[in-house]
Amino acid sequence: MNEKNERKKIAFYIGSLRKGGAERVFVNLADYFQTEGYRVVMVTQYQREDEYDLPDGIERILSDIGEEKVSASRVVNFFRRLNKLHVIWKEQEADLVLSCIGKNNFMTVVTTMGTKTKAVVSVVGEAKEEYPSRGMRMLADFLFSRAAGVILQTERSRSFFCRKVGEKAVILPNSLNPAFIRPRYEGAREKRIVSVGRMDANKNHEMQLRAFAVLKDKYPEYSLEIYGDGELRSHIEETAAGLGIAERVFLPGVVQDVAARIWRASLFLLTSYSEGVSNALIEALALGLSVIATDVPSGGTEELMEDGVNGLVIPAGDQTALTRAMDRLLGDADYADRLGREAAGIQQRLAPGRVNPMWKDYFEEIINE
Repeated sequence: MNEKNERKKIAFYIGSLRKGGAERVFVNLADYFQTEGYRVVMVTQYQREDEYDLPDGIERILSDIGEEKVSASRVVNFFRRLNKLHVIWKEQEADLVLSCIGKNNFMTVVTTMGTKTKAVVSVVGEAKEEYPSRGMRMLADFLFSRAAGVILQTERSRSFFCRKVGEKAVILPNSLNPAFIRPRYEGAREKRIVSVGRMDANKNHEMQLRAFAVLKDKYPEYSLEIYGDGELRSHIEETAAGLGIAERVFLPGVVQDVAARIWRASLFLLTSYSEGVSNALIEALALGLSVIATDVPSGGTEELMEDGVNGLVIPAGDQTALTRAMDRLLGDADYADRLGREAAGIQQRLAPGRVNPMWKDYFEEIINE
């Protein structure tokens, strides 16, 4: 047997590599496993613009059936996609495939049947949103119980699934993006309030604007910067103008150097209605910023923060609570600094050198069963 066949092979399956939290985690994990000597393949349904780059040496395969094979029948298209994915697993002969996000997990469990590839499914967002209907929840319970492994990110997520799935599941955190591992900035903080995330309804940037507008006269030197882009960008611009704060709200868009951009800021805001374990929140804490974050239903914020210890946690959608929390931290720099110093401790807890081996150990356990 040659060296190539002796090396274990890991596959990753996701919709695309567009720039988002789950996609970045998959690219980072793929890079790690390749560095550790595994053969790695990335399977995506689509290829989009503005995607993360894969490290050299990692093969990428598209699982979409292609326009020439698209039928007028959705049922026919569904089975063609199933078949193509099944053929990919048979040809690749990966020891294990990790999938994430909604129906991708269903597809993975079904299409790996009859192959040597073991399916590991992961739920990275709010489980109720990934599987919103009773039928989808029942299907998740049925298929996940037949997967080789199940990865969740919060303890609260266990209660969403049936007991068999909850008992099978393990909790594995995401490792910190190495770009955010740096000494905490100890100089005078710039009078900037920052937020990072896609501009959609779930991120609730409008609540940030309205809270900032309430405090704008009390803290006239501060600005609000929202990094990211999305379908609500125009709405955010219009709302800022309507509130009379347009000159103090900045929307830089998607940038490559987020860590450097927000490192010296005074305050970070996460106002989402729902999240899994937010990578943006992990990164802000790691930089040692003072942070205000909403308590999302998945328990993602609870996994990272203790209210009043390494940041302030508020109810999702509560603008009054956000305004009060912002006022407290902007008005008390010493208190904000204490929270930020405590927050920076997450660098050690979620360092890649600590977290990535946990994923490796779990994958090896599944492969060797």
